[in-house]
Amino acid sequence: MDRLRPDGVPGRLRPARPGHPRRARGQPRRPQPPEAADAAQLPIYGTRVLLEAGLGIGVVKESEGRYQLTKIGVFLLRDPMTRANMDFTRDVNYLGMASLGEAVATGTPAGLKVFGEWRTVYEGLAQLPEPIRRSWFGFDHFYSDGAFASTLPLVFRRKPRRLLDIGGNTGKWARACLRHDPEVEVTLMDLPGQLRNAEELLRGAGLLDRVRFHPADLLDPATVVPPGFDAIWMSQFLDCFSEAEIVAILRRCAAAIPEHGRIYILEAFWDQQRFRAASFCLQMTSLYFTAIANGTSQMYRSTTFLACVEAAGLEIEAQHHELGMSHTLLVCKPRSSTG
Repeated sequence: MDRLRPDGVPGRLRPARPGHPRRARGQPRRPQPPEAADAAQLPIYGTRVLLEAGLGIGVVKESEGRYQLTKIGVFLLRDPMTRANMDFTRDVNYLGMASLGEAVATGTPAGLKVFGEWRTVYEGLAQLPEPIRRSWFGFDHFYSDGAFASTLPLVFRRKPRRLLDIGGNTGKWARACLRHDPEVEVTLMDLPGQLRNAEELLRGAGLLDRVRFHPADLLDPATVVPPGFDAIWMSQFLDCFSEAEIVAILRRCAAAIPEHGRIYILEAFWDQQRFRAASFCLQMTSLYFTAIANGTSQMYRSTTFLACVEAAGLEIEAQHHELGMSHTLLVCKPRSSTG
């Protein structure tokens, strides 16, 4: 489909235009694919079997001796969410999913070996080749970035001066915070490879003067969450860990946050979605965590996740649902906190 894009180039597969020449009486109705094959630089045979497969799944239709894209076909090529999902499925998941059974049985990301010998995908993100790396970040950012506009006011209503971004990824949340509040200072805590990506982005934005970097591996139980921050932020981070690991990380956060501070957790819970299709997508994303990412985590049911928060000695002060595409923001504080 990528090579048969409806981009307006003559002869390529595209939605029909009014006034297109009609079939003469007696002319065969069977559509012919040579124009599409020439434009895509593919053999006629390969083009024909793809287009006929597209007929079966409703991506194209036959009309007046030509193939035309259906609405489904247009969405597959043009809709940003569909593209993010399809690219992630093809580039990141397709090969590794053959090892899903092994991953389920062993609790290890058995499919990750198609990319490299790492314990988790996060260790290898900076080394993934293109387009795998681009598709991974494209999927991750599409969903998290859409929630930033609605979460920023919720985080900054308490006017934090120092914010710790755990799992800072490429630095997009840090950039949003620094632009939102000219007085806040942000520290990013993540694996060294991820911090290099974030530093590059924040340097390009001219914001490095209010940024600090704290390289760390939260899977190491000896890793300490640094104290003295008014806010600790974790966006789509804790779903990368097992329940026991979530509790351990949150206990370290609880020990580090002062009484006036708050811990903000942004996650997409499959049982908090408005539509069944959204729940289905999140449930299927859990299989990526099983086979590729780490072998132990998932997109959680909210009750399972909230039990981890409680077990870590935190009190949930507020829950904000339906942020961005599918997210919930949990505002947490240590149980002894009253501020």
